[in-house]
Amino acid sequence: MVNFIWLFFIVASVAVAACTGKMDAVTQAAFDGAKSGVTVSFGLISIMVFWLGMMRIAEDAELLKKLARLLGPLVRWLFPDIPRNHPAIGYIMSNLSANLFGLGNAATPMGIKAMQELQKLNPHPDTATPAMCTLLALNTSSITIIPTTLIAIRMNYGSANPAEIIGTTLAATFIATAAAIAADRWYRKRSGGEELV
Repeated sequence: MVNFIWLFFIVASVAVAACTGKMDAVTQAAFDGAKSGVTVSFGLISIMVFWLGMMRIAEDAELLKKLARLLGPLVRWLFPDIPRNHPAIGYIMSNLSANLFGLGNAATPMGIKAMQELQKLNPHPDTATPAMCTLLALNTSSITIIPTTLIAIRMNYGSANPAEIIGTTLAATFIATAAAIAADRWYRKRSGGEELV
């Protein structure tokens, strides 16, 4: 559906430009957009490689396992209907850890794998389970300690202090996550989804 929306915008803009005699402006905008996209991508690649490397070092040093043990009680409270030691728990932990460091691109595959594992526990495959809804809410609102993607974009556009958004990002994502958890708990209680498997 989104592809059709974008196709409509592109075709409409070219048609309007052709009718108004401004095709040169559309062509220039297309080239400027492509140039800007490549520039931003290179900046994002550098910071993503750095933080993914840091995550790999943390994984090899078993820091992620320690973080998983630290977050374990919280995850069990957030996902009471997932059996202990189920593979979904590991993917959820990886997803939350990547989101903590602002690595949305690294978090996405882990979130997808977690959803696939949660689907295996789903007695009604055409309906999302409470655990799936909780994961979606947490992934969308996730607390972010270091917003690496935003810092990279600010660096690319010449920000004097690209990291100055860390405090406000942390506050905003903390509030968003608290609201998501509160809504999730309310819906679980309302629908009777608190039972343990």
